[in-house]
Amino acid sequence: MTTSMGLSRVVWSNGGDRLYSFEQAAYFTQTSVPLIEQFVTLGLVEPTGTMLRRQDLVRVVQIQRLRRDLGLNLVGAAMVLDMAAEIAQLKAQLRVYQTELRTRN
Repeated sequence: MTTSMGLSRVVWSNGGDRLYSFEQAAYFTQTSVPLIEQFVTLGLVEPTGTMLRRQDLVRVVQIQRLRRDLGLNLVGAAMVLDMAAEIAQLKAQLRVYQTELRTRN
């Protein structure tokens, strides 16, 4: 489903996620289309066709913040985010495991 044109154009995926053009992504993340394209080229975000999901926009903003605050390059900032997500997942798995151990005893 699509409505209107330009930056106000709204596109939805088959799964119900709102999708954003590179122009919209650049606008909402206060970056530029060439930078968004660089994120895609480096594999830091994975577009759905030629559109990005909300989670991709959040990732762009997080990477930009790590670049600004810590002086990391694009790939380094993406690695930090990936490691943080993996640590959070491992912590969640550990909590489940500890809960299972407590209920068995």
